[in-house]
Amino acid sequence: MSDKIVVEKEVLVPTEGGNGTASNAIWAVALVIIVALVVFAVWKSGVLRRVGTPQKVDVEVSVPAR
Repeated sequence: MSDKIVVEKEVLVPTEGGNGTASNAIWAVALVIIVALVVFAVWKSGVLRRVGTPQKVDVEVSVPAR
């Protein structure tokens, strides 16, 4: 009679699991939408208009009377 040893090992087969091209594309689109919303909120609040627009100063120059 021959002695046989049976060894069992669990082998995990890699699946897509969120690393596929479609998943990356969805994340890219989501990131673009989030950045667009943040930029729109900052623009709508007026922060960008205050930073980019030079302020006008009214200066009156006069010669003193002699």
